[in-house]
Amino acid sequence: MSLRIPAKRVVATLKASHASSSANAIFKRNASQATAAATNLPQETRNEIYRNATLSNPDPPADSATAALVNEQAPYMLKTYARPPPMFVKGEGCYLWDVENRKYLDFTAGIAVNALGHCDPEMARIIAQQAKTLIHTSNLYHNPWIGALSELLVKKTREAGGMHDAQSVFICNSGTEANEAAIKFARKSGKVVDPSGEKYEVVSFNNSFHGRTMGALSATPNPKYQKPFAPMLPGFKYGTYNDIDGINDLVTEKTCGVIVEPIQGEGGVNVGTEEFLVALAKRCREVGAVLIYDEIQCGLSRTGTFWAHASLPKSAHPDIITTAKALGNGFPIGATIVNTSVAEKIVVGDHGTTFGGNPLGGRLAHYIVSRLSDPNLQESVVAKSKIMVKHLEQLQKKYPELVKEIRGKGLILGLQLTQDPTPIVTAARERGLLIITAGKNTLRFVPSLSIKEEEIEEAFTILDEAMRVATSPGEHPAGKQVSGEVDSPN
Repeated sequence: MSLRIPAKRVVATLKASHASSSANAIFKRNASQATAAATNLPQETRNEIYRNATLSNPDPPADSATAALVNEQAPYMLKTYARPPPMFVKGEGCYLWDVENRKYLDFTAGIAVNALGHCDPEMARIIAQQAKTLIHTSNLYHNPWIGALSELLVKKTREAGGMHDAQSVFICNSGTEANEAAIKFARKSGKVVDPSGEKYEVVSFNNSFHGRTMGALSATPNPKYQKPFAPMLPGFKYGTYNDIDGINDLVTEKTCGVIVEPIQGEGGVNVGTEEFLVALAKRCREVGAVLIYDEIQCGLSRTGTFWAHASLPKSAHPDIITTAKALGNGFPIGATIVNTSVAEKIVVGDHGTTFGGNPLGGRLAHYIVSRLSDPNLQESVVAKSKIMVKHLEQLQKKYPELVKEIRGKGLILGLQLTQDPTPIVTAARERGLLIITAGKNTLRFVPSLSIKEEEIEEAFTILDEAMRVATSPGEHPAGKQVSGEVDSPN
């Protein structure tokens, strides 16, 4: 019975808030008149009335149904996140609805996770059917979906021009876990190549993000993340992204593995140049180091190709690909894809997971990979990217003092600003558009790959207004938004 009580409270809160939404709509229609008439009210109160009347999605105030629910639950939740006020309870396609029944166009896609949009109907059907069939057996036993998913990932990778010697897959539960597996496999490869144990160093790059567990965190050279948990694991070295001249000194005979994002998502949507990635791969082969491409955010067709590295020559293909995020479209699952050279060095007992590759996750990801590997979808990503870039260029011309640079590829795009983007994020949210940040002063755009052209137009109409308001004296929006770095689920 105790388990049902919180649910009843939530439902009651939703019903009350939906009723209040109708009242709010009536209130807003008369708000201008009320503001003019209520000259005896304090200026602050009059400002708040006017503000709520002119915003479609004002952040829920302290006396709202949302705030009551948040405050009731907060004491029981460890404070590892600073979230903006709205609480979301429903999603469909590229839209979300909050407790107050307000609709938002979601340009975050759960941080590049919901590639097929929210609540994909076929995905919901598969969950229901498989949940009634078999959810979990552990990796002590075979199940048909872990093998089917692994086979599909290998075949689609080769067909799409990605890692040409892809051989086998380790299925896990998240991006962090996929990177932890990759780091372990690189260390094991180093031990096989050099039994003395001297080949153990792992190289990563500044502004990268590979996860929060100790191995992945040690490969993420950001003092904000590392300092509270220092010392990091020994044997990690950091280089400068896209610095070809520094590669030979960075990657040495002691290097067992190099992990790099073809496009740095959390770091500011920085794109690795072909020259840099080719030179990095060449050096890895010279010293016998395992090359790991972290495509957790930029992979699975987000750039318009199945893998972001697919446009590179074979000589620059990785030995390991890590993936997650879009792989489950919201369901927790990750994968580490390895080539023949790595696969032959891994034996029974080298790694494991209790939940990874369970029948439910395996079947879902099999469906999702089938969808995301569709050439028609990839072509649409390229077409939508051109539309978005055109809008970003228009904003750059309109706000030359604010917009410094446009970065990215496909539907992972960044707008580098000259100032803190927090006011823009807040202003957009209070007008019904969800966007996030990355790196330093970068707006990041990672909508669902299924986004429609009219939804792109809607988003940029709102963003234009948000940028105008946020850069106009006296019009800065209230509220707080935390950067995409802090929000990362990896």
